[in-house]
Amino acid sequence: MTGAAEYLPASFRDRAGRLFSRDGRLYRQVNRAGAEDFAAFVDSGLYRDLLDARAIIPHQSVDIGLAIEPDIAVEVLEPQLVPYLSWPYEWCFRQLQDAALLTLDIQLMALQRGMILKDASAYNIQFVDGRPLLIDTLSFATYRDGQPWYAYRQFCQHFLAPLALMSWVDPRLAKLLRDHIDGIPLDLAVKLLPRKAFFRYGLFAHLYLHARSQQQHSDDARGGAVKRASRISQTALSAMISGLRRTVARMSPPAVATEWQGYYEETNYSEQAMAEKIEVIERIFTGLGRQGMVIDLGANTGRFSRLAASYADVVIAQDIDHNAIDELYGQLKSGEPAAILPLVQDLANPSPGLGWAQSEREGLLQRGEVDVLLALALIHHLAIGNNLPLDSIMRFFAALARHVIVEFVPRGDSQVDRMLATREDIFDDYSAEHFEAAAAPLFEVEAKQPLAGSERVIYHLRRK
Repeated sequence: MTGAAEYLPASFRDRAGRLFSRDGRLYRQVNRAGAEDFAAFVDSGLYRDLLDARAIIPHQSVDIGLAIEPDIAVEVLEPQLVPYLSWPYEWCFRQLQDAALLTLDIQLMALQRGMILKDASAYNIQFVDGRPLLIDTLSFATYRDGQPWYAYRQFCQHFLAPLALMSWVDPRLAKLLRDHIDGIPLDLAVKLLPRKAFFRYGLFAHLYLHARSQQQHSDDARGGAVKRASRISQTALSAMISGLRRTVARMSPPAVATEWQGYYEETNYSEQAMAEKIEVIERIFTGLGRQGMVIDLGANTGRFSRLAASYADVVIAQDIDHNAIDELYGQLKSGEPAAILPLVQDLANPSPGLGWAQSEREGLLQRGEVDVLLALALIHHLAIGNNLPLDSIMRFFAALARHVIVEFVPRGDSQVDRMLATREDIFDDYSAEHFEAAAAPLFEVEAKQPLAGSERVIYHLRRK
């Protein structure tokens, strides 16, 4: 007997099939409505092509008796699990760019096999082992001669518009994807982009003219006119997608200076203190043994995320600084593969639950706890930079992880002095003693190590 099955909240829009869980395992049911297209996807060789290109999450067929709705099921698949789900508004520029390029490459490969992507949602892409992968096996339909790419608008809203805004204006505009879960409206993107952006033919054609076309069709619909989608040959469609790919590939990361760029170069660590910090953290990880997942909050360019990766299966490296995360992602792409997922995250306003019933896209706290949380040189940013009470910070940490490795940065440290120089000092309770008192109801102190040559202290806390 198997346990009760439960649909995943994010999986309800596709009649071809849905994701569900049973006994702690993830499955995808293929419904009769999607049976023909799924069979064509496999029989055409496209699934094998994508596997060989490391472009899609692999799956295996399992007993159809596991189906959540047996009356309409034709097959049940068990996909490889994604260790940690992330969302486009948490990605740096180059992550979103790579996800866009992958989507277009898949579309070109599909056309060669007589298939077409029926949607081009950024949420169909996840990062595993440092590379983007398509996770929606049922995204494909059989290509019909002359049909346009119906997912073109979705691609432009999910990928092209935010990439253009990040590149030409400011990377923080990626957060518009939090408010516009179905992608940034093209007319809004056109209003926000500088005029000079449209001297680039690709942006002029795929954003400016596309937005005007949308408006004209909207006006026609209000007037009662109905227009059929224009036919386009397969050759012309491939050329259009290839041109769109060139537009995306030619974009460059935003050249915007950020506050915490070069943090490690500017900090007041002596060589001795840094060496001891590394030694202390390695000693803690060695004592803990191999871990499944570590989250590094305030990771900057990932110096300690890499250290943690030697002791864990997956490391989630999060920082508010877009440039730092973009730099880390670039280093991971060009270096040895590492199971590190860099994400842009403002801990004072972390990703919430979004979408229908606030459950389509899980918030930071809804994605499950991790084994170890690293919070190195972070406490003062939260307590002083964001005026967050120490006990509230500790409750947040306790909700995320069983073990917490914290670096407490006291008054007198250059980084704390730098922060207090621009604001009124109302932080009488910011001290190591108050920090330990805030942690005491939730954590046991496993280790406490002052760093020589520094006033900083490393704590290893274990949740009670």
